[in-house]
Amino acid sequence: MTATLAGKTLFITGASRGIGLAIALRAARDGANIAIAAKSHVPNPKLPGTIHSAAAQVEAAGGRALAVKCDVRDESEVRAAVDAAVERFGGIDILVNNASAISLSGTLDTPMKRFDLMFGVNVRGTFLCSQVCLPHLLRADNPHILVLSPPLNMDPRWFAPHLAYTMAKYGMSQCVLGMAEEFRGHGVAVNALWPRTVIRTAALAMIPGVDPARCRTPEIMADAAHAVFGAPARSRSGRFLIDEDVLRESGVTDFTRYAVDPAQPLLPDLFL
Repeated sequence: MTATLAGKTLFITGASRGIGLAIALRAARDGANIAIAAKSHVPNPKLPGTIHSAAAQVEAAGGRALAVKCDVRDESEVRAAVDAAVERFGGIDILVNNASAISLSGTLDTPMKRFDLMFGVNVRGTFLCSQVCLPHLLRADNPHILVLSPPLNMDPRWFAPHLAYTMAKYGMSQCVLGMAEEFRGHGVAVNALWPRTVIRTAALAMIPGVDPARCRTPEIMADAAHAVFGAPARSRSGRFLIDEDVLRESGVTDFTRYAVDPAQPLLPDLFL
């Protein structure tokens, strides 16, 4: 069992849908405060969910919500969003760097506009949001930064098919590596979390040929993140965690409830 997040404040990027929203809803069931920081402030016919619909779900689940439009690439917007969260809730206890852009394209098929988007959202966004939240996290009782990024692995097979995306995701992981060591003495836990299997989210459309029935739901990542946040920050930092392993350590033995279709074999996620 992990500690409750009641009264804790989470600043979650990209929380209008998918894994970010699932993490928000899991914390909301404890009575947490959630700052939903995302660009999605008006409905998009191609992608479900906005910061406002997410806020309504958070409050229905038992949490307090702040919907704040925020492009994580824009320093002024990030600072304004963090200031709004602190003014509303009194501080920040947990930062979840979930926002990410994806393009599984080879070198010759990656437009520089898409390259810049991935590096802007994934690397710059993670660094910037962490930098702006850290002064508040340093004053928190049990501060955590969680980055949704994979374990670092220099095997060329992870680079060759989609070099730009791999570099951008590994840039997020390098933030974990460096910040964990930089702030270890200050008691701020900085960890990465990655799924063992493909997760059924809106981003799934970016992966050609993936059968949603062979995926897990975002709730497995939400439960794993909740377990990470409930542990003492000084007990674990600088780790590249896998959702299934975290939950096994917490006593979970049956993972069938996370499967979209328990009768189907699961697809392993990228980078594992």
